Amino acid sequence: MTDLHYDVRGTGPVLLVLPGGAGHPMGLDAMTDVLCDRFTVVTCDPLGLAHGRLGEPVGDQRVEDWSDGADRVLDEVLPEGEGAYVLGTSSGAIAGLDLLVRHPERLRHVVAHEPPCVGVLPDGAQQQAAFREVYDVYRAAGPRAAGARLGAVLTGAETVAESSESQPLSREQELGSPMALFLAHVLRPFTAYVPDLTALTGSSARLTLAAGVDSRAQLLHRTAQFLSRHTGSSFVEFPGGHVGVAEHPADFAGLLAETLVPVGDSPAPWTT
Repeated sequence: MTDLHYDVRGTGPVLLVLPGGAGHPMGLDAMTDVLCDRFTVVTCDPLGLAHGRLGEPVGDQRVEDWSDGADRVLDEVLPEGEGAYVLGTSSGAIAGLDLLVRHPERLRHVVAHEPPCVGVLPDGAQQQAAFREVYDVYRAAGPRAAGARLGAVLTGAETVAESSESQPLSREQELGSPMALFLAHVLRPFTAYVPDLTALTGSSARLTLAAGVDSRAQLLHRTAQFLSRHTGSSFVEFPGGHVGVAEHPADFAGLLAETLVPVGDSPAPWTT
């Protein structure tokens, strides 16, 4: 069983934060700074990349392992008889959905921001194939070229400008780069994951799908809206785009807090 890596800040009900990418919590501090006055913010780092494990061997990741790790973190931080709020972004949002499917009794409310579980869409197989192509580009030409292709997939751009500087990374270089680890070991298995819509429908009162205002008409905005409609869950637009949590941290945090616990309300007594 792997070690758990997470940070705890603030006071109040537990808010579990599941970062995107390869799970490195970089860029989240400005948002959590705002939230610490209202929540005990528990930020997961599933691969320990910010806790001394960057550079150590990493294999292909499983959504279930990330959500099981999050559940084990809750075992350590959640007071007896209480439930947690959850924010998951991107790949972390997929882990949050899986956590809600398999451990709904632990959770008050999950906000899943732009989860790339595109297999639920009518053209899901095509979109999953596009993400596999991003991986192939990464292996052939490195992270710069793969990042450009990934951007095209997310925005719907038809052409991608190839960089003459693109080249594959050595294994040592890959292990030292969170972005490279995401492209190598997270992108394919996470975008292949298809959540259980029936289970999510049963937990719809505890789920909000979210997407960035700047992501309108893009793939992951469409995915979040589809999940919302087909599970009966709420849908909220947040500031910025796919990385709005880093682009507009204060506004993002304010809307997140209002979504989880509206102003003037207090967390209701926890019941399962």
